[in-house]
Amino acid sequence: MGALIAWFTGSRFALAVGKWATIALTITLFLLSLRRSGERAGRLAERLENTEKANEIQRRMLEAASRRPHNRDELTERLRDGKF
Repeated sequence: MGALIAWFTGSRFALAVGKWATIALTITLFLLSLRRSGERAGRLAERLENTEKANEIQRRMLEAASRRPHNRDELTERLRDGKF
């Protein structure tokens, strides 16, 4: 049995099969790595988009707060002038 294994591993056929199996495994692992990288990039892009939306909403809220009346007198003036 040992002689059969030694003969098979030392044959040209076994070396060719091993070489092609190694190449196939390398290509498969590379493609899987690309897929994971793409998924990660997609998640990061979505996260950036959500952050930009949140920042835009916060900016609008701050702008609205800066235009609000500061006391009751300003509020009554705006209500009387119809600028509210």
